[in-house]
Amino acid sequence: MTVKHLAAALAALLIAGPAMAGIAISDAYAVAATPMAKTGAVYLTITNDGDTEDRLMQVASTAAARVELHTHTNRDGMMAMEHLAEGRVIAPHASHALERGGDHVMFMGLTGSWRQGDLIPLTLEFEDAGEISIEVPVDLTR
Repeated sequence: MTVKHLAAALAALLIAGPAMAGIAISDAYAVAATPMAKTGAVYLTITNDGDTEDRLMQVASTAAARVELHTHTNRDGMMAMEHLAEGRVIAPHASHALERGGDHVMFMGLTGSWRQGDLIPLTLEFEDAGEISIEVPVDLTR
């Protein structure tokens, strides 16, 4: 292998850093109650194939005025949503589902209507893996 090929290979490894950290996103979909809704949610699965835990710190999108990682809690028999300000740890060699009735990405103050098949931009920021940007399809049938 020449020095030029070695340099190119090293550059490729540096660029691929977040993928090498072992975080993968799958099964993502977005929902809103109605086309005129002011709120929406994204559900997905985060898989950490790495040897150390990572933490989902923040979520961001241009599709809403405010986007937060939420969970559902039970307060005196009443379900409530709570912002996970500290994020969510993803254990090594494990998956964590953001799903209805549990953790989810909450969109408040939608900037437009969500229609079946639309793609919603979402950036997930991990403590170690860094930012992972995806486009989430709206699926109003789920």
